[in-house]
Amino acid sequence: MREQDFASLVDAGLLREVEEIVVAAHRGLYRRQGKPWSRPAAYRWLRYEDPAPVERLAQGVRRLRKRGARFDAEAVDKACARASKDANLS
Repeated sequence: MREQDFASLVDAGLLREVEEIVVAAHRGLYRRQGKPWSRPAAYRWLRYEDPAPVERLAQGVRRLRKRGARFDAEAVDKACARASKDANLS
């Protein structure tokens, strides 16, 4: 996904799909820890205003995994399949 053209990731909706997976894992982790959660807090945590949003999502996944976050395996598989398919079509 990192190698794909940013505009094509946005147009295909893939970036948003992966973003939602990461935000959901962040929300789940905070809830299990009994911490208050908000969408703006998740985006601040991701430092999403960074000019490399795909890299921020990848970094966020690594950081959440280290903290024991759970990801929706079906959603991840679906996003990976779409990323692979879209890369082959480019």
